[in-house]
Amino acid sequence: MGTVVLDAGIVIGWLDAADAHHQSSSSALDERADDDVHVPASAWAEALVRHVRAGSVERARHALRDAEITVGAIDEAVAEEAAQLRARHVSVRLPDALVIAYAENVDADELLTTDARWARFSSRVRVVG
Repeated sequence: MGTVVLDAGIVIGWLDAADAHHQSSSSALDERADDDVHVPASAWAEALVRHVRAGSVERARHALRDAEITVGAIDEAVAEEAAQLRARHVSVRLPDALVIAYAENVDADELLTTDARWARFSSRVRVVG
């Protein structure tokens, strides 16, 4: 059993059957059903925006619980790691830096994302889709 961190794009794709990344995100999560799966709170907030607008937050929350995905805190260590990443790579956005830093902080085996640009920031990155 490994530790897997999800970015918002994966969660958005998984929750929305109409999303372009739905199939690949769902398959990636199915393949990791026995792993310890996390989504940082910052990415969870990003993924929830559509559900807040649609009034379906409770449905999204239940899906997360049913899949046994942990929402992880952005603490001081993660914030500092994200700041260091942003200082080294000005092209990385803060929301992305927080997810990458979270994966580093929990020593994740994989960081699943739909954004191929992330591969240059961490060897943990696996691009889905």
